Amino acid sequence: MDFPKIVEGGFKQMLELLGDDDEPFDVHLIGGFDDASTKVVYSAGGKHSIQEGYSHPLCFKIVEVLHKSQQRFHLRSFCVLGINTMTDSYGNARPIVGGFVMQTSSGVVTPASFDITSRCPDEIVRRIRVSVSSYDPNWRGKLLETYNTHADIFQIAPACWMPDWAEMASSHNQLSDSEVLLQCSTSPAAEPPHFVETERRIWKYLIENPDWEDAFPKYKPRVFHWTNDGRWSRHS
Repeated sequence: MDFPKIVEGGFKQMLELLGDDDEPFDVHLIGGFDDASTKVVYSAGGKHSIQEGYSHPLCFKIVEVLHKSQQRFHLRSFCVLGINTMTDSYGNARPIVGGFVMQTSSGVVTPASFDITSRCPDEIVRRIRVSVSSYDPNWRGKLLETYNTHADIFQIAPACWMPDWAEMASSHNQLSDSEVLLQCSTSPAAEPPHFVETERRIWKYLIENPDWEDAFPKYKPRVFHWTNDGRWSRHS
């Protein structure tokens, strides 16, 4: 759920996955920070102020939807907004905790950071799928599931994109690193060091694979199984 308007629908979809279980579920809200700022706007009606920001309104909406829900839940972790915000030497708001790992058996949460080598399998294809899914009618308004914990499977569901995405990728790839940050991030000052590199890897893939069927032949998912030696192996 990456913007406020889809929070209610996303929350409903997650509840449907719980089935008819009346037991309260655990909620962990971690990572969002207070990036709200006030901007003065002048119009024919006079001067007025509007709130800008990305993480702040999204966190606020999630809390609002949880508060209104009839579903019982336990709020196990709450590390967002003001209590998860620091300011860098330039005065930019940044999250204190941006990533974490969870011990699912105990619910213990530990702050963590992840480099490129520790990401999910097929990270670039997955990122592209997230970007293009809003244009694919099969995924419009739906959350994108990847983990099947019952079968120990990581699955990247198929999505399609138009050939002109390669042209857009080529155009974006001409931008300087600073321009990539400003144009492609909602929080440029809070991005990790490898953000620009990752964006360029995405564009390179789209340039080299303008046809979505190169990634998803016959519109089939990319499925990975967890092996005994502790790695993901492509199954289909």
